Amino acid sequence: MEAIALNQANLARLPASVAVPAYARGALVASIVHIGVGGFFRAHQAVYLDDLLALSGHEHAQWGYCGVGLLAHDAAMRDAMQAQDGLYTVVERSAAGDSARIIGSIAEYLYAPDEPQAVLEKLADPGTRIVALTITEGGYYVNQGTGEFDAGHADIVYELAHPEAPRCSFGYLAAALALRHQRGLAPFTIMSCDNLQNNGDVTRKMLLAFVALRDGELARWLAMHGSFPNSMVDRITPATTDEHRALVRERFGIVDAWPVVCEPFRQWVIEDEFPQGRPAWEKVGAQMTHDVLPYEKMKLRLLNASHQALCYIGMQLGYTFAHEAMGDPGIRRLVRRMMDEEVTPLLGAVDGIDPTQYKDTLIERFSNPAVRDQLARIGTEGSARIPKFVLPSVREALAQGGAIKLLAFTVACWFRYLEGHDEQGREMPLNDPYAARLRALALQGGADAAALLSLRELFGDLSDTPAFTQAVGEALASLYGLGARAALEQRVA
Repeated sequence: MEAIALNQANLARLPASVAVPAYARGALVASIVHIGVGGFFRAHQAVYLDDLLALSGHEHAQWGYCGVGLLAHDAAMRDAMQAQDGLYTVVERSAAGDSARIIGSIAEYLYAPDEPQAVLEKLADPGTRIVALTITEGGYYVNQGTGEFDAGHADIVYELAHPEAPRCSFGYLAAALALRHQRGLAPFTIMSCDNLQNNGDVTRKMLLAFVALRDGELARWLAMHGSFPNSMVDRITPATTDEHRALVRERFGIVDAWPVVCEPFRQWVIEDEFPQGRPAWEKVGAQMTHDVLPYEKMKLRLLNASHQALCYIGMQLGYTFAHEAMGDPGIRRLVRRMMDEEVTPLLGAVDGIDPTQYKDTLIERFSNPAVRDQLARIGTEGSARIPKFVLPSVREALAQGGAIKLLAFTVACWFRYLEGHDEQGREMPLNDPYAARLRALALQGGADAAALLSLRELFGDLSDTPAFTQAVGEALASLYGLGARAALEQRVA
């Protein structure tokens, strides 16, 4: 079978086993701008909208996506999206087999480094009603120690000095909101789709703090008229590899420069606060609510924290993929016992969710061999993820007199990972905005956790909490002194 290049003209030539958009893509209005067009967005939010557009009724065509890339490495995504008319393949992988579909909900793609004015005008356009974000947990400029805005971050220092030439997401949002304010337009709804507890509230707090440093009047206008709905998103989506491109070409006969592979499971819970209107996401499985927090807390504390627990020890033991790590009895016990004994007691009831069944499903999802989720991907930006996913449970457990042994072990495994090599001397890649500083402190401290624990911008008051510092210190010393395997077995015995 000769593989077919993916584009609008070739849709009719694709194999019948591959579902393709049957709606009129040319009629789509790109009224949602999405900043950060990565694998997760394309496997999650764009799929929900594609499902909605597939329903009968022309009213849904008023909702399409305009993707925006802000970073230099987004040029490759621009090239793929433009060559393929915004189309791409989603492959769902499970033990039952693979299925593929073509997603058509991205009507437009703009690459900010080459066309900054076009991005600003798109954001400021009256037709833009929602701006959604997947800019990673580190993209909100939160001082993790204090929870306040990090005005000293290099990106922010630049933006304040060059408000007319934005480079980061906050800079573009502020500049576009200023244009809308000048033109008498209401602000667009800003919806974070990143893994942050209270992600809408965090976005509001951080963006308002930034805008206030630029323009006090603009900040007051945004505080009065802006909307920042909270949301909870969930779908395991490994980074796209050449192996995935080959799979799409050989198994489905499609030449796709940037397909996305994911698990079958997906979930989206959204706070229903959209003064400029929104798609009818509830028609395609999203849950609209007025209280996202219980769902969000459950997911971040169980799924995301467990990802942190398995990835750093997994890399030290020589594993590459999540399912390999979950096949290790010690890691499996670590994840399950941390969820059961240290995290679940901190969670309240969540409407419609059985906690035991939810945790069983997580173990099954982590163990899915077809997804091949890379531990290195899960371990990126630990300086943002550990404070958001692990430390909140530590704080609550200490306040309630609960156990933190396995949570502290997870932090210690991250510290050991920061040294850069596993016990066989193989490099463990470090992808973190604070990589140089973290690596230097990890090498300086070695088996002594004190150097890394002194990072108050990450640990805040926990840096001075003996129950925490002692637990992390003992765990790190055991990782260096006994080795990863023995230290793990000691903790889960």
